[in-house]
Amino acid sequence: MRPRSLTTTLALAFAATTLAVFGLVGTFVYLALEQQVKVQDDLDIVLAARHTRRLADELTDYGDILRHRERLESQVLGNEALSLRISDSAGKTLVQHNVDPAIGTLEMPTAAVPANAQITERAIAPLAIATGAPIRALAVDAALQNGTIATIVVMRDMHDRWLLLDRYRDKLQLAGVLGVLLAFCIGYFLVRRAMQPVREMAVNAASITSDKLDTRIEASRVPIELEPLVVSLNGMLARLESSFQRLSQFTADLAHDMRTPLSNMRGAMEVALARPRPVEEYQATLESGLEECERLSRMIENVLFLARAEHPQFAKNMRIIDGGKELQHIADYFEGLADDAGVHIVACGSAMLRVDVELFRRAVSNLLANAMRFTPAQGMITLSIHSAEDRVRVCVENEGAPIDPSLLERIFDRFYRADPSRGASGTTAGSAGLGLAIVRTIMDLHGGRAHAESDARSTRFILTFPVVEASDLPEGGSISRSQISNL
Repeated sequence: MRPRSLTTTLALAFAATTLAVFGLVGTFVYLALEQQVKVQDDLDIVLAARHTRRLADELTDYGDILRHRERLESQVLGNEALSLRISDSAGKTLVQHNVDPAIGTLEMPTAAVPANAQITERAIAPLAIATGAPIRALAVDAALQNGTIATIVVMRDMHDRWLLLDRYRDKLQLAGVLGVLLAFCIGYFLVRRAMQPVREMAVNAASITSDKLDTRIEASRVPIELEPLVVSLNGMLARLESSFQRLSQFTADLAHDMRTPLSNMRGAMEVALARPRPVEEYQATLESGLEECERLSRMIENVLFLARAEHPQFAKNMRIIDGGKELQHIADYFEGLADDAGVHIVACGSAMLRVDVELFRRAVSNLLANAMRFTPAQGMITLSIHSAEDRVRVCVENEGAPIDPSLLERIFDRFYRADPSRGASGTTAGSAGLGLAIVRTIMDLHGGRAHAESDARSTRFILTFPVVEASDLPEGGSISRSQISNL
């Protein structure tokens, strides 16, 4: 089932709110009016009963009541809903005015107010005739001059009040229905108009394609409440554009770097097959092809590593280690390679790190192998670690020609070489331009940072890790040859 539109939902919510408000206000007003009408009618009954009893108290006997009948009836004249009945002590009716036959036969459910008692609204009793119309009546006793008692009953027919309240209730209900419909229509119009920026955002977003990733949603025309959403969407588009550009560049660089060894192998094979050759030349051609295959394998493995490292949970075997001991292990392993290259490796310092050990070794090994390629003979490479207040710094420093400051950030890009022509002058054979990119990716996985510094004295690659606390030192371990096989 398709969900209801947000505009309709909000309009219905406005209508329901209006209905609830109308219902509460209408009920309150109706009950207040009903109470006010009841109080006013009860006051009319009490006043009529008081005046009639005061007049009756001045009369001598029942005969005077008959003689002053018009005077007594005048207390209820002018209000057709009021009626009066005066009877003697035996219940015989002496005076009767505006009394409906159905009302005249009713008996008071309560005793009459005594002659010497105060008449109040609490003495009024509700009655009902056969038609169901409500009656409110008040019975009081009046003491005549000769000591006899006359009973005065003042009654109020509430049928007109019923009709008044019914009509008022009907009008309130009609006003409520019209108000709800009006609120729904106005709410629908206002919400639809307020949602116009959202529809414009949807149109703008629909126009963004792979070749228009630089398009952004205009934030100046949206309400303040939608600005965070627009900022977030534009940020997402910027990240997608950056990722798409990196992916395009990465794909182009990968294709270029894979084409080179394939072209080398194809050229060597074509030369070897051009004419019959000695076995030694065929063996040399196969060895050259094998080296190119190994280069391709290393490149593919590094690319797969970078692809897997995009997942935030890739570095999940985190533990606390002594960074100084790990640097010494790495230096010991590279000692043989360093002797062949004619350089010296020194490890110093100590600090605790929380890392994935295999990834940490790979990052430092990449930096160390890179330093060995550019350190002159008899040069020095220093592996150091020290902790500051809020970070731990691991530094791989080597002597040699400085790096142009404008390239210090670009050298961490994938497949980047200092030589724009992508020749061998900016790198060495076997390097695919992924070693430093892997280092930066590993640091991102650890929540750290990798950067380079270079001057006439030396070049320094610095890995910055968050500070950790540890109570026990981890067990030492040695680095395997496979960890530098992909440099």
